[in-house]
Amino acid sequence: MIRLLSVFLALAIALTACAPAAPQMGTDGKPLPKPYRISARDTGKIQFRMLDSINALRQAGGRAPVQLNSQLNAAAATHSRDMSVQNRPWHFGSDGSSPIDRINRVGYTGRLVGETISETYESELETLAAWMEQPDTRRVIMSPDARNMGFAWHQERGGKIWWTLVMGD
Repeated sequence: MIRLLSVFLALAIALTACAPAAPQMGTDGKPLPKPYRISARDTGKIQFRMLDSINALRQAGGRAPVQLNSQLNAAAATHSRDMSVQNRPWHFGSDGSSPIDRINRVGYTGRLVGETISETYESELETLAAWMEQPDTRRVIMSPDARNMGFAWHQERGGKIWWTLVMGD
């Protein structure tokens, strides 16, 4: 009888190990989000997915399309890494640089229209949706003066992503 009980106990333990793990819950009682992971080979796909999405929004709003600009991409990438180092989302670099300083440093000859930033674990499209909900960031994305766009990010090992979008004329 003890042998049979031991077999059933071992079987029950083995079956509970096969059950899916319960999601981790936040303080609000909702499941914690899983970080959106980006690999180096995703860069082009993500930048063009963001460009296409922004141009679709701009077209729906009666605005001219924008194009990706490598200089603005470089300025955005530099700022994303710098925000990570500073561990705060804001528009000034650790050296006191402004968005205008950063686009000038990379040789962009146009004028800055605006910069949008985010610190998140979400995808670029979820971030764009959040930007479009805020009047100040929506105004940058939908500006009739914008003709060029730079978009980049820095992802930390823990999954946090620092997104930067720069619009120029």
